[in-house]
Amino acid sequence: MDYLPFTRPTIDEATIDAVNGVLRSGWLTSGPKVQEFEARLSELMEGRTVRSMNSGTAALEIALQLIDIQAGDEVITTPLSWVATANVILLAGARPVFVDIHPQTRNIDLGLIEAAITSRTRAIIAVDLAGLPVDRDELYALAGRYQLRVIEDAAQSFGASWKGRPIGSFGDLVAFSFHANKNLTTGEGGCLVLPDASLAPLCEKLRLQGVVRMPDGNMEVDVAGGKFNLTDIAAAIGLGQLPHLSEFTKRRRQLAQYYLVRFDTRLGCELPMADFDNSNWHMFQIVLPLARMRIGRGEFIARMKALGIGVGVHYPAMHLFQLYRALGYREGQFPVAEHVGTAIVTLPLFPAMSETDVSRVCQACSDILNEVLS
Repeated sequence: MDYLPFTRPTIDEATIDAVNGVLRSGWLTSGPKVQEFEARLSELMEGRTVRSMNSGTAALEIALQLIDIQAGDEVITTPLSWVATANVILLAGARPVFVDIHPQTRNIDLGLIEAAITSRTRAIIAVDLAGLPVDRDELYALAGRYQLRVIEDAAQSFGASWKGRPIGSFGDLVAFSFHANKNLTTGEGGCLVLPDASLAPLCEKLRLQGVVRMPDGNMEVDVAGGKFNLTDIAAAIGLGQLPHLSEFTKRRRQLAQYYLVRFDTRLGCELPMADFDNSNWHMFQIVLPLARMRIGRGEFIARMKALGIGVGVHYPAMHLFQLYRALGYREGQFPVAEHVGTAIVTLPLFPAMSETDVSRVCQACSDILNEVLS
C-alpha cells in the first residue's frame, strides 16, 4: 500500500510551466512575478498593503521591527507553536511572556492574557494553531484596552476567515507562511500584511539590507535590514496556487468533517474543535490518551509509519526547550499546553486525499490504540 504522508502540496502542470518560464527568463530573484504576487495577495486582503518575504519567520521579525520592539520589552504569546514564534521575540532583544492555551481551541487562552500584562508589555503575538483563528473580536478588544500592538501569527491560517472576512483583510500586522507544508505554498516564503501603507517603504528596506536605490544609480542605507526578499521562482509557484485556494480549503473542510464522523470517539483521544466556518483545516490533530496507553507517542508514530501512514508532531510546548528554561520557564507553569504538547499528533490531511485515505488512517489509529489501551 502506498505511503500516506501527513501532508503533500498540490502543484499543477500550469504552475510547473510557469516556473520553467521564470527559469528561462533569466530573472530569478525578486522581480515582476513578485510584484504580481503581492498585487494578487493585496486583492485577497481587501486592498491592504502586502509585502512578500522569504519565510513566515521573516514576516514576524520585520513586524516586530516595524513596531519598534526593543530590549526590555515584553511580548505575550502562546507556548504551543513552532518555536519561531518566540525566537523572533528573543532576537529582537525582548522577552517572550507565555500564556497557557485554551483546551478546546488549543490557541492562546485570551481570558488569561490580562493577568500577564505588565508595564513592559508592548504587544501580543497570537497564533492560529492548525488554521483555527483566535477570536479576533476578543483579541482586539483586549489589545485596545491596554494599547497593545497585535501581530497575528497566521502562518497556518492562510485561507481561513473570521465572521466571513479573510484572515489578513483586517486587523494590525498579519504574518503568513507559504512553506511547503502550508495550505498555499511557494516552496519557502511568506508575507506581511501591513495596517498602514505608509509602513511599506520601511518594510521594504528591512527586508533587503536597508537599501534605497536612487534614479542615478546611487543608493542609501539608513537602517540595518536583513535578506528576506522572495524570489520570482517562488512567486510563480504562489501565483499558480492562488486560483486553487478556495477549492483547497473546501476540500480540507470536507476531509476534516469525514475524520470527525469516522474517528472512533471511544478511543479517548481529544479531537480538534469542529469549526467549519472559520478554520482552513491546515492540520487535523488529535491528542492521544497517553495515560491509558502502554506505549508512548514515539511508538505510536512508529507503528503508524509501519502501516504506511505519516504522522507529525506540531508542537512540543516550547517553554520546556532548553533555551526557554534558561529564562526561568519550567514544567507545571502552563499545564494545558504541556498536556497537549506531550500527546498531540498530526494525522494526514491534504487536498489530494480521498475519504478512503481518511478511513485508512482512522482504522489504523483504532487498531493500534485498541491493542495498547489499558
